[in-house]
Amino acid sequence: MQPQILNGRYELESKLGEGGMATVYLGRDLRLNRQVALKVLLSQFASDPDFLGRFQHEAEAVATLNHPNIVRVYDVGQDGDLHYIVMEYVEGGNLKVLINRQAPLPIAQAVTLTTEIAHGLQAAHQMGLVHRDIKPQNIMVTPAGQVKITDFGIAKSHLSTALTQTGVTFGTADYISPEQAKGQQATPRSDLYSLGVTCYEMLTGHLPFTADTALAVAMQHVGTEPPSPRLFNAQIPPQLEALVLRVLAKDPALRPGSAQELAQLLQNYRSQADQQTVATPINPAGGPFLVARSNPPNPPQAWPRSPSATSTGRKTMPPPPRSPIARVSQGQGLGCGGFVVGFLVLISVLGLVMIVANNIIANIPGPKAVQQTTAIPPISTATLVPTALPKPSSEPTLTPWLRPTLRGVPSAIPTEELPTWTPTAELPSPTHVALVSVPSIVNLPKSEALQALDQAGLIPVEGTPRYDNVVPKGLVAEQRVPGGSQLAKGQAVYFIVSLGPDLVIIPNWQNKAIGDVRTEATRLGLRLAEQEVGDRAISKDFVVKQDLNPGAKVKPGSSIVLQVSIGDQIRFPKLIGRTQDEAEKIIKDSKGDLVLVFVDIQGADRLKDFAKYGPNEVVSATANDQPVYTDKWVQRGSQIVLGVRADDPQNPVNDPKVDNPKKPKKEKP
Repeated sequence: MQPQILNGRYELESKLGEGGMATVYLGRDLRLNRQVALKVLLSQFASDPDFLGRFQHEAEAVATLNHPNIVRVYDVGQDGDLHYIVMEYVEGGNLKVLINRQAPLPIAQAVTLTTEIAHGLQAAHQMGLVHRDIKPQNIMVTPAGQVKITDFGIAKSHLSTALTQTGVTFGTADYISPEQAKGQQATPRSDLYSLGVTCYEMLTGHLPFTADTALAVAMQHVGTEPPSPRLFNAQIPPQLEALVLRVLAKDPALRPGSAQELAQLLQNYRSQADQQTVATPINPAGGPFLVARSNPPNPPQAWPRSPSATSTGRKTMPPPPRSPIARVSQGQGLGCGGFVVGFLVLISVLGLVMIVANNIIANIPGPKAVQQTTAIPPISTATLVPTALPKPSSEPTLTPWLRPTLRGVPSAIPTEELPTWTPTAELPSPTHVALVSVPSIVNLPKSEALQALDQAGLIPVEGTPRYDNVVPKGLVAEQRVPGGSQLAKGQAVYFIVSLGPDLVIIPNWQNKAIGDVRTEATRLGLRLAEQEVGDRAISKDFVVKQDLNPGAKVKPGSSIVLQVSIGDQIRFPKLIGRTQDEAEKIIKDSKGDLVLVFVDIQGADRLKDFAKYGPNEVVSATANDQPVYTDKWVQRGSQIVLGVRADDPQNPVNDPKVDNPKKPKKEKP
């Protein structure tokens, strides 16, 4: 391409790519001597003043964002007919290229990338910016693995009026949220859905929905549940799969409340995954029990480390030696026969313990999640394997035990705090967990909700407040554990408080096509009351006037009155039923809007129910040879013919008072 310099500062060097709305060039800021990326708007959008205004406003808003996971916007400008944005140039490629080359990505990498994208979205959402087109193509990945979200502003600006225009798609069907596919308003949770699709693709190498047309894909996003990611990649942990499917919920209210919450959930998952060990059966009631495994080939390497051991750097100790099987009295030696007897006694006791432990494990009802993640190998010649071992001693011990946390996730107890178990001790009985009924706190004031949860012995956890068009401000809009559910005392109940209705800013719809206005009003949750008006300057089906000024804020569901042009037409006045003189005066006073060309005097031979009308009464009318009636729209300047009842039913004559009447030609006999 020919070298070109915009506004004497930004030199275009080479084309990097082209999309539906803009072309991106690699360029150089000659003033600061640094490489930049320049996005030049396509000409068909440069001619839309309204689009340009929103485009520049939102691009300037993005320029205020300074986050490591968002591409910086340095400048917005215009050079002649070229409108452009100057952005940070990011070396590397977009995430779609990485997915096409390497998917499914390693689980740890996919989780890290998704977490960084969520952090970037949170920064944008806090500024009131919704991306509306999150997809791998809009995620840049640096050679160091850092992600940067790009394409803010343009997508948001134009998606605020329509999804498609002149055959160009705004928002990619493969990643579009159900609410956007239905033409509803996009929210921060819409970005989370698109991020969920992106994460799904990173983990599986597949999109959740595919079809021959973009419309068919969009409809699947609306009404079809995505297939399990583990169908494509069995290495995906069930906990991560559950989180991805939650982000892909059709109902935005069922998704995480914010990008920050999603990032925290991913961070929690990573922390648990780092600490996760080989599954050990858990007693839901809190009591300990043992796991029997069949002859582990190399127990010290196979046994997992507890989190406490990991954090302190201690190594897992090998199993205690089997030779000192019993404590002997002082002064007594241990001969060969004593050794054999002691060995047989130990074998018998261990076998008994194995049977008891196995029965306890089999009979303990546990949560499904625990049953799914607990693997108990078949027992043959059994050897008791503890999850962590104390220092060798002269007495055989089995420690430590695992206890469930409030959320049902096992946490290791430090070895020093654990009781020991000896072959002669009785197994402790399970600890009873007190269950309480979760109070229903939806529609309660926050103070009352906190009090109700506290009285029930539950821990309130408040999420990010959100706008709600149904629940008044200050009341609880959602609780994640339904009222009436049973929970253990001390467990958490997540709830969200309403900020009240999210007020809608009225756009400027004057001179806009009514079809586009209807689409935007539906997306904003507004109702329209349309009034037809004739207008010489405004084309037919375009808005002439609106009753609320642009920029006014109203509640969703409010009604806006619009005057819509019917073109250069007028309503036909009430002439039928008036006298001929009255009708002629009205037409004359219209000052050319209507032109009287003929008065057809009708006698009894032509007028049915002649006696029903009064003398000289207007009984019919035509405009441009088409029958008309009161209030019907007619073209301005239409030629009018009036039908009038004659005075004399036997001798009707045409009215001589009409100037230059155009009388119909009489047919020759």
